[in-house]
Amino acid sequence: MPVMEHLVEFQVRLTRAVIALAVVFMGTFLYADTLVKWLRIPLQNMFVPSQLTWEPTDLPTVPFVFLAPAEALWQNVKVAGLCAIVLALPYLLYEIWRFVVPGLHAQERRFVGPFVCVSAAAFYAGAGFSFFFVLPFALNFLISYGVNAGFAPQISIAQYVGFALWFLMVFGLIFEVPLALTLMAKLGWVDAPFLIQYWKWALLGSFVISAILTPTPDPFNQTLMAGPMFLLYWVGIFGAKVFGKKTEAESSQPPVPTVVMAGAGAGRSAAGVAMSNSSTNDDYVGVPGGRQQ
Repeated sequence: MPVMEHLVEFQVRLTRAVIALAVVFMGTFLYADTLVKWLRIPLQNMFVPSQLTWEPTDLPTVPFVFLAPAEALWQNVKVAGLCAIVLALPYLLYEIWRFVVPGLHAQERRFVGPFVCVSAAAFYAGAGFSFFFVLPFALNFLISYGVNAGFAPQISIAQYVGFALWFLMVFGLIFEVPLALTLMAKLGWVDAPFLIQYWKWALLGSFVISAILTPTPDPFNQTLMAGPMFLLYWVGIFGAKVFGKKTEAESSQPPVPTVVMAGAGAGRSAAGVAMSNSSTNDDYVGVPGGRQQ
């Protein structure tokens, strides 16, 4: 296709994606207050996996305040917008797929489709893990520390929403680590022995990245983020070992050395020549008393 036709198709796909996102956003904005209430659940509750319920903690009631006239409205817009992106993500990925697929080979099409689906599922899993397990522990630790120090908890709605959404997004991206390592191994950039060799650097990098990404400087939240990141690194090693690019030695049987084949052939040829000469000498009968030829 000419460049202008690519640009026209890109414009059409982008317009459809924006319209779909706007429609979903209007629906989520109507329930923005409910979404914010759901986002407040990890603040004073802990999720119990055995009972699949939320249990209240011992923290006192934490009131929310806003420090600017439009702060509360802006936080509703932010929460509704992020929720709209999450809900509309399958359709957005579909539009991207329809735009990219004409330029891919058949083998690449079979590979990219499952990769996109697994990537979206991994992001959802990371955000869910953060909401049910990481956020409650982090918030409970931080609020308890302030209360035990004698401070009265009053949290700005903007600060809390930003803190919670940042954790959800970061953990969604962290759960992409195994998929990224598997893809790199599939392309032949790394392999499982290489990743195992540098596991100590991966552990150090996990804490460095968590120190940069966590919105608070305390080591507790850094460990909450670095621990799952390092465990997912080993999951990526397993994926690299299973789905990594196979070398020629692993993908095919080792051929018989040429020298051995040549030696065997030479041996058979020499044996054949010897047998032929022996057969010729044994078959020849000289004339008694005459001159041999």
